[in-house]
Amino acid sequence: MVRLNRIYTRTGDDGTTGLADGSRISKSDIRMEAVGAVDEANCSIGSALVVLKDAMLTDALRAIQNDLFDLGADLATPGSDFAPDEMTLRIVQSQIDRLEAQIDAINAEIEPLKSFILPGGTPAAAALHVARAAARRAERVAVGATRETPLNPLALIYINRLSDYLFVAARYVNKRAGGDVLWIPGGSR
Repeated sequence: MVRLNRIYTRTGDDGTTGLADGSRISKSDIRMEAVGAVDEANCSIGSALVVLKDAMLTDALRAIQNDLFDLGADLATPGSDFAPDEMTLRIVQSQIDRLEAQIDAINAEIEPLKSFILPGGTPAAAALHVARAAARRAERVAVGATRETPLNPLALIYINRLSDYLFVAARYVNKRAGGDVLWIPGGSR
């Protein structure tokens, strides 16, 4: 159980932050950029939840938000042993499998794409598209971090699936309100 009695500790005043193993790195380290990008994606999902009215998606997104805290902990844990244990949170295959099953279930409810779509439509779908873009940025940063430090391959897969999930969720919300906003190539020339 996490217990926070004080919000400020002053340990980061020198520009460093602690990792899960107690070691310290610069707050500008690429690993911390990845952790921060995951946090931003999680915040974007929280914003989408404020306007979302679909219970199935709301429940799934709450579980995803919890997974994203696990993902942040995973990214903040140095080492090359990616097996979870009692003291080490790691993204595991079952979390990816759950996302894939949810993607498949939502995708079965929407028409196949015939065009690229523009992010927008309903307020909830637009918010899900913002979260999708944040998840894709988090993935780019995490993939970039792997050039400097080993990261759990399942963590990278999870964040990739998350953007897919958010994409189909936005399409599902728009379908219930009349459909996607389609891209018309050269349409504003």
